Amino acid sequence: MTTDATLAADIDATCRLTGEFTLRSGQVADTYFDKYLFEAQPALLDRVAARMVDLLPDGTELLGGLELGGIPIATMVSAKTGLPALFVRKRAKEYGTAKLAEGPDVSGRRVTIIEDVITTGGAVRDATRALRELGATVEVVVCAIDRSPEGEDPLADVGLEVRSVLTRADLDAARG
Repeated sequence: MTTDATLAADIDATCRLTGEFTLRSGQVADTYFDKYLFEAQPALLDRVAARMVDLLPDGTELLGGLELGGIPIATMVSAKTGLPALFVRKRAKEYGTAKLAEGPDVSGRRVTIIEDVITTGGAVRDATRALRELGATVEVVVCAIDRSPEGEDPLADVGLEVRSVLTRADLDAARG
């Protein structure tokens, strides 16, 4: 799939922050893409979700949106495709149903993870392992922005293919 340069420019203009930011991985970055800034804009979120639809692998049965940023995107992709969404917590809640994954049962089903931004893939890696322990087949993650080094699959160690709408290089190119 070719990069949508207009989408990259709009995401970059909406989300790019500069300064000093500590990422989930502990890495320090001088640039941060605040995904909530595009997720809070219905028209921009709709454009990202539309691009994600084309990245979904055949046979996807459930869309696993990761807490918190992957949930609005998974919901929008679900509405576009008719595929059920699954909301994956960082850890199982300790009350009520005590579930890690809210929504349909994942056992024996093919789950495509939906995420907002991936740098090292820590949250995706944790969710993949947890979903597999519950019996899901997880082979692909579709993300809005892949910040990992170009040409690297940060999730190869867990056998997960990363498919992204935009990469860091796409966003840098959008700046001109």
